[in-house]
Amino acid sequence: MDERAYWVAWVQVRGVGSILLRRLDDRFGSLEAAWHAPAGELYSIEGLGKQKVADIVESRSKLDPASLFEKHLEQNPHFWTLRDGDYPRLLKEIPNPPPILYYRGVPDANENRGVTPTVAIVGTRHPTDYGRRWTRRLSRALTQRGFTVVSGLAAGIDSEAHTACLDAGGRTIAVFGTGVDVVYPHQNRSLYQRVLQSGLAVSEYPAGTQPDRQHFPQRNRIIAGLSRATLVTEAPHKSGALITAYVANDFCRDVYAVPGSLDNANSRGCLGLLSRGANLVLDERHLLEMLGNMPQMDVTVAPPKVPEPIPAPVPVAKPKPKLPPNLDRVLAAISGEPTALDVIVEQSGLDASIVLSSLSQLELLDLVSNLPGMRYQRL
Repeated sequence: MDERAYWVAWVQVRGVGSILLRRLDDRFGSLEAAWHAPAGELYSIEGLGKQKVADIVESRSKLDPASLFEKHLEQNPHFWTLRDGDYPRLLKEIPNPPPILYYRGVPDANENRGVTPTVAIVGTRHPTDYGRRWTRRLSRALTQRGFTVVSGLAAGIDSEAHTACLDAGGRTIAVFGTGVDVVYPHQNRSLYQRVLQSGLAVSEYPAGTQPDRQHFPQRNRIIAGLSRATLVTEAPHKSGALITAYVANDFCRDVYAVPGSLDNANSRGCLGLLSRGANLVLDERHLLEMLGNMPQMDVTVAPPKVPEPIPAPVPVAKPKPKLPPNLDRVLAAISGEPTALDVIVEQSGLDASIVLSSLSQLELLDLVSNLPGMRYQRL
């Protein structure tokens, strides 16, 4: 049976995200072998305690990967798993890539390998003429220089970036917070069709997934993850585009911002990014010069790693590590039940950027689990 059937089955298991899936894949050599592994052997995986192993055993008893996969393919014929060679390399490098990435349109092998450079352009849904004009100018300049433009197909800056790229004859990637068959906002249907003709629409959500406000902050990490750099052209102080910039910074990717007037509320987000060290964009030539100074990616394909058998250790409860104050506050805001990001921000009293960075670190420490819908659960 297709190994991808087991990826589809595993993502149905509550609390199992990309980090655990990678560990299962490495430990057992495939997710098929992991699916059939005895419960006792699952304890050898870091992050799998008594409750989570019980959840896995219960889910396996209720799911048939073969029939689930057959039904899944009817609505989702095109997708990559983290195991697939065509999975976008840049996205695979982030701490929490989607285990499954659905797509529609025209894939490009060089783009996926990181040979073709990609830049995200994001910003407010309610731009001024200034924001629209500079978004078009910079998107067009990047396209003419051979960059692929990545954005979220939202109203405003996203739409301007996609449109200018397509008008210049370039490729663009639209990242959805819905299924790739659900266009949001509805008025962007014609732009969506243009994207599919020469570019790509991608999402971590299966076909038919409707808009949910909790999906869009989660979508922003994919925009940042697919891109060598993120450019914010116009954004107010509380714009969702700033989440993309903060996450890109956490991924050690370059962040650029277009300056604006102090009198313009739509410029406050960009000015804030610049005060935090984002690269100032003066014009098209200046942006291209800065991007040209980024180191080239090594596209040498490494030989496949052959997993070595690992003896299953006796599960031992690990003491909670001593955490920095910010991580401790964020962890204290998360209960044993799934907790939404906005609740964590409110409970911790910290800025969203600090919370997002702290959550990534806590997930790597196996103290929290990243659930669908930008929700987190304490382990």
